[in-house]
Amino acid sequence: MAAIPFPRLEPTKEEEPKEIRPDLNVRLICPDCKNPVPNIIEEFANGDLVCGDCGLVLGDRIIDTRSEWRTFANDEGDDPSRVGAAANPLLDGAQLDTVISRKDGGSGTARDLNKVHGRATAVKGEKNLIQAYKEIAAMCDAIGLTKLIADIAKQLYKRAEEEKLLRGKSTESIIAACIFIACRQENVPRTFKEICAITRVPKKEIGRCFKTLIRTFETNVTTMTSEDLMSRFCSMLGLQIQVQKAAVYLTKRVKELGTLAGKSPVSVAAACIYLISNLFQQPKSTREIANVTGVSEVTIKNSYKLLYKDKEGLLEDKRYGSVEALPSP
Repeated sequence: MAAIPFPRLEPTKEEEPKEIRPDLNVRLICPDCKNPVPNIIEEFANGDLVCGDCGLVLGDRIIDTRSEWRTFANDEGDDPSRVGAAANPLLDGAQLDTVISRKDGGSGTARDLNKVHGRATAVKGEKNLIQAYKEIAAMCDAIGLTKLIADIAKQLYKRAEEEKLLRGKSTESIIAACIFIACRQENVPRTFKEICAITRVPKKEIGRCFKTLIRTFETNVTTMTSEDLMSRFCSMLGLQIQVQKAAVYLTKRVKELGTLAGKSPVSVAAACIYLISNLFQQPKSTREIANVTGVSEVTIKNSYKLLYKDKEGLLEDKRYGSVEALPSP
């Protein structure tokens, strides 16, 4: 049985010593060669199981498990397989339903039959799941997230629906929290403001759903740091790679010295980008940085003042340039 994605968190128990049991795995070995690493070949054309070393036939009339490349459709169909589409692991049920075609020459009868048949065979709750999956995919595409992250968000949403965790919460807020967790888990974090912008859900609602899901399910969510955001922000601002490396170095120095203690990772990243861009003679205005990071211009300026006061200690490495070039706050 496959492991359930996002299992529930359970209290830790003391592990008992595992019982040693006999190996019941069946191993097929040629009786002539007796090779511990057998080279068994399946000849589907003849239906035989043959030893690849000595040619001894070990079995006959084996079943061909490959695709059946024959078509029984009319000229309209171009799929040479009649075994149906692959099962969707995100949906429940056997998924072996027959679908009535909507094409019948324009009479409309087939369309009506298709509609009635769809209502009769619809699985309870599946329509809502499919709609939620479409919204997750659309939102992930809107901010350039990969299909892997979208699939993780879908799995988490399905688990939340199965456990009936967030009754009374809107579908949009649950979807937003699932996307937020999926991004954190795959080390491509997005800020709350970015998630709020695409889902149009208040930050407090996303936070409540996020905390409930984290407390209930096992996740690999890591704490977001300024370094995680730096490459994306620098790329969106059109800054060169050496500027990005210098900004990452500065954020590490800021953490070591505690210059911006108490500030959010996004604010730290924005202030460091502002300082380093001026240091490398590629200045970006506070408005440009605010539009990309979602941090207000006032916050960037206030954080920059603290960095400017401690500029000598933060930029001891002179390879990044002279701190005298920095504009006064």
